[in-house]
Amino acid sequence: MPIDPRQPYDDSNIFAKILRGEIPCNKVHEDEFCLAFHDIRPQAPIHVLVIPKGAYVSWDDFTAQAPDAMIAGFIRSVGTVTRLLEVDGPGYRLMVNMGTFGHQEVPHLHVHIFGGRQFYQMIPD
Repeated sequence: MPIDPRQPYDDSNIFAKILRGEIPCNKVHEDEFCLAFHDIRPQAPIHVLVIPKGAYVSWDDFTAQAPDAMIAGFIRSVGTVTRLLEVDGPGYRLMVNMGTFGHQEVPHLHVHIFGGRQFYQMIPD
């Protein structure tokens, strides 16, 4: 169910539980800024989620509240993951859903990395 990105952070969301180690994940990369793991319902041959290590509901929340070092570190970490996945050569798609109209389902900022195939339409009909 899509969420309101202005809501307070909910510590019981699935990504908070993954960050705390309460729920396992198929980890791709972890550093001081992020945890990256394979999506359990992949939409492409490569579908990895990158989440910041902090209580951020959405992209807007993150860019307004996170310290500059966290923002820079997180964005660099997304680039690190694309290189680890070796999608930097052929190309990939990044997606961040935000709020109800963006169909954000988990109230913790997450960047989707899609790769392993050709993408055509920006937004399917």
